[in-house]
Amino acid sequence: MAILSDVATEVLIPIAAIIGIGFSIAQWVLVARVKLAPSQPGASRSKDGYGDSLIEEEEGLNDHNVVAKCAEIQNAIAEGATSFLFTEYQYVGVFMSIFAVVIFLFLGSVEGFSTKTHPCTYSKDKECKPALFNALFSTVSFLLGAITSVVSGFLGMKIATYANARTTLEARKGVGKAFITAFRSGAVMGFLLASNGLLVLYIAINLFKMYYGDDWEGLFESITGYGLGGSSMALFGRVGGGIYTKAADVGADLVGKVERNIPEDDPRNPAVIADNVGDNVGDIAGMGSDLFGSYAESSCAALVVASISSFGINHDFTGMCYPLLVSSMGIIVCLITTLFATDFFEIKAVKEIEPSLKKQLIISTALMTIGIALVSWLALPYKFTIFNFGEQKEVTNWGLFLCVSIGLWAGLIIGYVTEYYTSNAYSPVQDVADACRTGAATNVIFGLALGYKSVIIPIFAIALGIYVSFTIAAMYGIAVAALGMLSTIATGLSIDAYGPISDNAGGIAEMAGMSHRIRERTDALDAAGNTTAAIGKGFAIGSAALVSLALFGAFVSRAGVKVVDVLSPKVIIGLIVGAMLPYWFSAMTMKSVGSAALKMVEEVRRQFNTIPGLMEGTGKPDYANCVKISTDASIKQMIPPGALVMLTPLIVGTLFGVQTLSGVLAGALVSGVQVAISASNTGGAWDNAKKYIEAGASEHARSLGPKGSDCHKAAVIGDTIGDPLKDTSGPSLNILIKLMAVESLVFAPFFATHGGILFKLF
Repeated sequence: MAILSDVATEVLIPIAAIIGIGFSIAQWVLVARVKLAPSQPGASRSKDGYGDSLIEEEEGLNDHNVVAKCAEIQNAIAEGATSFLFTEYQYVGVFMSIFAVVIFLFLGSVEGFSTKTHPCTYSKDKECKPALFNALFSTVSFLLGAITSVVSGFLGMKIATYANARTTLEARKGVGKAFITAFRSGAVMGFLLASNGLLVLYIAINLFKMYYGDDWEGLFESITGYGLGGSSMALFGRVGGGIYTKAADVGADLVGKVERNIPEDDPRNPAVIADNVGDNVGDIAGMGSDLFGSYAESSCAALVVASISSFGINHDFTGMCYPLLVSSMGIIVCLITTLFATDFFEIKAVKEIEPSLKKQLIISTALMTIGIALVSWLALPYKFTIFNFGEQKEVTNWGLFLCVSIGLWAGLIIGYVTEYYTSNAYSPVQDVADACRTGAATNVIFGLALGYKSVIIPIFAIALGIYVSFTIAAMYGIAVAALGMLSTIATGLSIDAYGPISDNAGGIAEMAGMSHRIRERTDALDAAGNTTAAIGKGFAIGSAALVSLALFGAFVSRAGVKVVDVLSPKVIIGLIVGAMLPYWFSAMTMKSVGSAALKMVEEVRRQFNTIPGLMEGTGKPDYANCVKISTDASIKQMIPPGALVMLTPLIVGTLFGVQTLSGVLAGALVSGVQVAISASNTGGAWDNAKKYIEAGASEHARSLGPKGSDCHKAAVIGDTIGDPLKDTSGPSLNILIKLMAVESLVFAPFFATHGGILFKLF
């Protein structure tokens, strides 16, 4: 028996989630203390540093105008982001409603909509609840996951648009103050998302238990809808947001920087507001929904496998909730880690920013390893059995600790390798920057080579993680390894959200006409944010690989597939088609960005040519028109890639059966991970090569020329090509591999009963 009682488990999980929500509200209150109203002359200075003397006053600039301008720009960005998300959610809401009906009809038809109990799939001697009710509860959990995902993304966007101008204003007092504001705002999102995801899942399990009683097999099978809902929302958020942000970015860069030779975020550029809105809807709302989806799916995969292992058979609630206890521990560990960045150590110089963010990853990983050991010792019996394709495999509690830890540390390795290949502090990106000497073509060649090369170590890390965790605890081991990688999700998301907030802060500083010194500070915050965003994408892709493999294992078990034979023609056709899907999907998303950017470039050129005095700064650009172009393009273009991912498992499973679908899932996983890592890192490297030349921080960087030189223009072209790779196709691919796997798992009972229509006919 485990040391921790069932009652203690039932209390500890919600308490951890509530602490996380409380902490995020506390961080929000601290950020809100930065006022977006001009300070009154002679107002009393507070002791907490929120009233330090401002550089602007020393430089004799009008403080009142600057603050008012910042507030005005912030409102424009917030309105643009809110209206885009509302439009997106209306379209997605219709899709979700239709898909919820599909889930109910498909799963209800497994037993012909019968309301009678039937023998359980794995324990034939026991009676399980009717298929009709399984269909109903799966549909409810699907909608729950979708709503939680939407709320997570929306709240993240609200917080980011609230904090961006405040970060700009704090930059007047020093880089440390600005860093703390941006990081705290990121933490609000990180903790809200991690805690909400855990709390909603926990409440759903307890409510469903009232109906299911002792039928844990049916209970946790219906809970898998939660992961499906989370990820399907994330797909549209990622693709729609990614198309929006990159259409605006590419349009703003090509006309503004390359043709007109004006700085980034210059208020004369008509696409500048759309570009800043894009950072929030793509990088914040999209990223939030994406990582929430990963978290929900890895929890669901672990719970499904556990429900048919000794935990489920013996009704050991504490052992069953092991994945949720790991996540609860993660929230507490991340809370302590966050205090290191905001309260224990103060940043005083620009060069301390990036190390401080990287320390967050190391501290959270080290503390989490101790946390996992504690949870494994308290919540698990010394020995138990795990379901392994029809057999029960004996596992020890320290074996499971090893599985979770391997996932956790593999995540850190992937993060650091990603950083090495995308940060301009290291030779790979400097080599790419150096290649700009001979023009854009060599820059592109070097960037592509870097992306392909950056796949090697992460894949070895994932492969090692898979082998060790599967050897120890079969598919459950892989599911908890994925959960280990995501256990520090609150810290990972804080760092991720920090990037776009700093980026927006820099844009606002430029548009509000603040001094060069302040722009330098926000640029330093942004550069560190860029690297850490690449680390975040590495985490997301690595965890997606493990999550989809765990879901694949659960699907194969549930669909009654004893062995997936690669030599069988049914499987091999699936493998080849599955490996092609990431390319088809990437082609769709890249072309969408290209066609939307084309419209944006034409609009920006039109405004520069027709609005009198725009280049001189006397005319006012029409920002709203550019925002509209991005919104319309992304809403229209997100439907086909989304439909491709959502419909593939349904069509393949129904027409060709579970063997072919197993092949499709394996093929998509194998090729999707490689394409996603190389696309993200190539784009990240080109972006930072451009920033390396712009910053001119070293002798080598200065030799490549100032902004506007031929070298710099070649770097801007590389960065523009990389934009859709790193922010649209790459990050969306990890959702593709997870979503297809979780959808197959949810529909597994239907495919096992009615699937393979074509092969039955011929």
